Amino acid sequence: MKDNEPTLSNIEDYDTLKGSKKTGVWTVIIIGLLIGAIFVGAKIYYGEADDSIPIQETIGKVPVQ
Repeated sequence: MKDNEPTLSNIEDYDTLKGSKKTGVWTVIIIGLLIGAIFVGAKIYYGEADDSIPIQETIGKVPVQ
């Protein structure tokens, strides 16, 4: 039964990623950074929202029964 269990040396990407897996990981990281940069650029370009609704933070009188 012990012979059927995988060891760390038998696992394909235990030490490092190689080949297409490494390329796939870097592609996802780069795409994520680009999408984040687009959102940051849009926030800087368009600025803050001017259509916010003002609210009153204080509570007047709480009715007690």
